[in-house]
Amino acid sequence: MLEKIQLSTEEVMKNAKYVSIDENKLKEFALKIKNTKTSHWLANNPFGLLELSKEELSLFLLIYGSMDFCFWGNPKWTIETEIGDLDGAFALLYALLKEAKENPNFLTPKYLKELTKEEFHRILKGNVEIPLFEERYKRITTIGKILVEKEITSFYDVIKDKTIDSDLLEFLILTFPFLEDIRTYENKTIYFYKLAQLMTSDILHLRAIKENIEVDVSHLVGCADYKLPQVIHQYGLTTYSKELEDMLMNKQELEENSIYETEIRASVIVVIKKLKQLTGIDGIEINDLIWLQGQDKSLKWIPYHLTKTPSY
Repeated sequence: MLEKIQLSTEEVMKNAKYVSIDENKLKEFALKIKNTKTSHWLANNPFGLLELSKEELSLFLLIYGSMDFCFWGNPKWTIETEIGDLDGAFALLYALLKEAKENPNFLTPKYLKELTKEEFHRILKGNVEIPLFEERYKRITTIGKILVEKEITSFYDVIKDKTIDSDLLEFLILTFPFLEDIRTYENKTIYFYKLAQLMTSDILHLRAIKENIEVDVSHLVGCADYKLPQVIHQYGLTTYSKELEDMLMNKQELEENSIYETEIRASVIVVIKKLKQLTGIDGIEINDLIWLQGQDKSLKWIPYHLTKTPSY
């Protein structure tokens, strides 16, 4: 599955009409990050995440990863906490983790299957309703339904021997249909599997820390979301046509599966592969490095591309 992502996105960039990659800027950026020490974005144990048991942690990351998408909006979904206001991925992490610690039934298949919308609204209560609330609700209850139907009482038990990224990724995609993440470009299927890759990376990285085991995440190729293209473009690694640039600057929403969206997402995968070749750093580490730079709210970023999709 990972090879399909790489091959299909490279095919897109060979024929791309609106997005191009600047090889010189790539080399400059590679030199900048080559000796950068990276760590997984959850490695510093945010909000006491690692206080969960290994069994709880795996299921929690499955739930969290299934909903870690599309946080843009105006105003942006924000929650109040004792450490200040949070938004985006960290707000979702905080809200779900708070529920997991306070509700002993939360991390059980039966509870997830029977979770009501009212309860889910309470868990994710913020200044506004989180974007794509219905899709997120559908996913968390679907996880419960699938686990119950397959008589999986412990998600950890069915993945504990899957310590290689390609094995875990395939299992996740085949088990949870909502992780399907493909597009059509010039009558060809393009594969991304953004959430499945992110989920695989999170689970394996946290298992390595929590259980002190060896894992292999070297085959992951990167997660084509809406934040990474913003950072990559800001550093000049990609160039957009005037038509596409104007659409972004005007915050015009791009249609899901449009040629614009597909080329933007494909460029991320190809850029990460090229940076991996230039630096020797694993693709998922480059992915995290770029994503973390995008969290710097002191920098002024160009608008990211807007697409209402649960894929990312």
